[in-house]
Amino acid sequence: MLTHCGTDTIETERLVLRRFEYTDDDSMLRNWIADEKIQSLYSEPVYSTKDEVKGLLDKYISSYEREDYYRWAVIEKASGECIGQIAYFLVDSKNHFAEIEYCIGSEYQCRGYATEAAKAVIDYGFNRINLHKVQICTKTINAPSKRVIEKCGLTYEGTLRDYFYMNGEYVGRLYFSILRSEYSSDSELR
Repeated sequence: MLTHCGTDTIETERLVLRRFEYTDDDSMLRNWIADEKIQSLYSEPVYSTKDEVKGLLDKYISSYEREDYYRWAVIEKASGECIGQIAYFLVDSKNHFAEIEYCIGSEYQCRGYATEAAKAVIDYGFNRINLHKVQICTKTINAPSKRVIEKCGLTYEGTLRDYFYMNGEYVGRLYFSILRSEYSSDSELR
């Protein structure tokens, strides 16, 4: 049985993962949410105005009332900037698993931030929510995301071929997961 606890703040060495706030709008626009490449890699629309971002923040912030809602702003401690987001966007309470999605702004990529955030959220899922399984999917064209997933110790499960149609071509969807029993024995994730 899952222990839903909602989106609590998580602190890592270089990041604070916390609930989104309306004051995040400027750094969201500056760092990731208006970037077409970033947004397309995780199948989200581009938000290019403060009004559009406010509408999205209305959705995020109002959802925090639910104890089974898990979405964090990724805040870089050094700058205080919202450099991305991470969430359990799919939570299956009946079958005790959840799926993570994440994005980090281009300027902040290749610094280990996505891995740091994902490891913290995986730990939260197993130790706070009591998940049995955590999964992450990525597009076959997103090699940096695949590296993040592998660094987090997830196991490749399979590919859904031609899952997405993007820019005139088909792209597959890679599935990875980690089970509670695998996580418990993997000291690198802790």
